[in-house]
Amino acid sequence: EIQNKTKGEKAKIIAKVNGLTDRGIIEKLYDASRAGVEIILIVRGACCLRSGIKKLSENIKVYSLVGRYLEHDRIYYFQNGSDPLYYLASADLMGRNLDSRVEIMFPIDDKIGKKRIGNFLNDIMRDNCKLRIQKADGSYQKIKAKSSEKKFNYQEYYSKKTEE
Repeated sequence: EIQNKTKGEKAKIIAKVNGLTDRGIIEKLYDASRAGVEIILIVRGACCLRSGIKKLSENIKVYSLVGRYLEHDRIYYFQNGSDPLYYLASADLMGRNLDSRVEIMFPIDDKIGKKRIGNFLNDIMRDNCKLRIQKADGSYQKIKAKSSEKKFNYQEYYSKKTEE
């Protein structure tokens, strides 16, 4: 994505994980932010990256969503200019997962699969009941529904959707 941004192409990263503590990954995300890549991280638990710091992570937004269900999906999206790449994986971005375990990451090439994953990520970002955004000091602030907005809890939405 850094190369895409440098060439003037579209560049964006979205990652949904349970933990982000690996120093090497964090440094690469900071590099991408400094290059101007838009980065959205949805990190349920431990996150050692700090977002919103001038000249370091000002292009990074970190969200956390802890709801009724413990989620185990790891999703990675790379805008890749005009040819988006989607991956599903088993590993969180933590040293113990990346260095000491056997984990898997695989691409989603199917158009319908890509669309479903894209919709899923968009629905997470629409959540105005449980979603929190990280501030530069590392604390999190709840994202509240605007007075004109209907409340949307993405976990409850998908829970009901799977019952149908």
